[in-house]
Amino acid sequence: MTDSRSQSTYQVRLAWGHRGLARLAEAGVVVIIDAIPDADGSSDELTARAAALPHGPAVFAGSLRNATATAKAIYAEQLARGGRTAINLVLAGDDGDFAVEDYLAAGAIGDALSALGIDHSAPDVAVATEGFRPLKRALKHLLSASAAGLALNEAGRRDEVKAAAELDAEDEAIRVGG
Repeated sequence: MTDSRSQSTYQVRLAWGHRGLARLAEAGVVVIIDAIPDADGSSDELTARAAALPHGPAVFAGSLRNATATAKAIYAEQLARGGRTAINLVLAGDDGDFAVEDYLAAGAIGDALSALGIDHSAPDVAVATEGFRPLKRALKHLLSASAAGLALNEAGRRDEVKAAAELDAEDEAIRVGG
């Protein structure tokens, strides 16, 4: 029997951290979502692990800043593969820790994928997407009030939080590796 947490029956899936990356069914595209990167580079390790998966998925780094560009790159990847491609959205938040900023970024990417017609999403993705839509105008507040945002504000890095909350400020997707 297939583990239901693998979300294998869906095209677009969502999970958290290293455990989530390992748990989700194999996918042609993996997006590591880190809306407010930590100074310790913890998402770098997760991204490297995704890029080293034996089936060789296309790996992208996603955030609020490049949500639509990432969705467009995923769509282009699917077209290049000539068929429906599974997509794993993996949130960089620590295993077991809820990172609201990463969840909102996953919702933004899910929303942009849906606009492109890629919407056979696991319930996890649907909830992130539907949570993102009505909160779009509150992104700056939500990121600055998040645990990561508060920590950066306290460290005098408020500008990083404000920049992280800028939806679609970048028009290039970040593809990791080949």
